[in-house]
Amino acid sequence: MRTKQKVALFGSLRTLVVSSIFVALSIILGKYLAIPVGNIMRFSFESLPVLLAGFSFGPLVGMAVGIVADLLGSLLRGYDINLTVTLGAAVIGLGGGLCYRLFRSLPDLARIILSVVIPHLIGSVLIKTVGLSLHYTTPLPALMLWRLLNYIIVAAMDATALYLLLKSKTVRHHLSIQ
Repeated sequence: MRTKQKVALFGSLRTLVVSSIFVALSIILGKYLAIPVGNIMRFSFESLPVLLAGFSFGPLVGMAVGIVADLLGSLLRGYDINLTVTLGAAVIGLGGGLCYRLFRSLPDLARIILSVVIPHLIGSVLIKTVGLSLHYTTPLPALMLWRLLNYIIVAAMDATALYLLLKSKTVRHHLSIQ
């Protein structure tokens, strides 16, 4: 007798387990392997697993991965919880999943670029920057400019890595990506 295991938002135990791996990867890439440049800029692939979760399992799972990775990563590193920054992480997963589905008819490279750039502009550059500006009482215009530059580079890194990953038929098959 075969039973299907359902896990609310995630739909299956497999999706929950892979999403948990994405959370762990995001924390490692973002909190432990990030490359800081001064006090304002930081380069990492922390959003890559969040975007991949949204591409693979849909916008709601991408959003959940972004939220859990940000909250758990902050706790593990001893950072203050900043709910505005967490909202930005959620928007990256949600936006990545929505854009990836919305731009289905575009060629792969264009689809991936738009599905990375749009969520980064809204989640990382706008929402997270406002949250950081309020938390650290840093002037918003200066911080916004630095973070825009930072996330142009990060988005290019993320899009390149995702494009290369998604070119692999094995990766696409195991993540059930169309």
